[in-house]
Amino acid sequence: MEEKDIPEWVVSMENEDLEFIKNFVLNSGSLKDIAKVYKVSYPTVRIRLDKVIEKIKLHAAEENEEFISFIKRLTIDDRISLEDAKLIIEKYKKGRNGK
Repeated sequence: MEEKDIPEWVVSMENEDLEFIKNFVLNSGSLKDIAKVYKVSYPTVRIRLDKVIEKIKLHAAEENEEFISFIKRLTIDDRISLEDAKLIIEKYKKGRNGK
């Protein structure tokens, strides 16, 4: 798989989130087993999973925005740097939200 084929939601995840997703899959989605792995309570794992789900949903909503997708494509094509893309997208979001 080439880097350009990696879904954007995966690229946007922090390493800690990716490790959690990996452990989740390796433990067949059992939150009880994940709680044992991390030595935390079941509700703590549930909250963590909910946060990861929200990050994925948020990123999916952003991907649907044409302008943001255009900027991301420019980054993938090495026409602008990742840092510049982040700045442009952040400015765009602030302008869109009237902030």
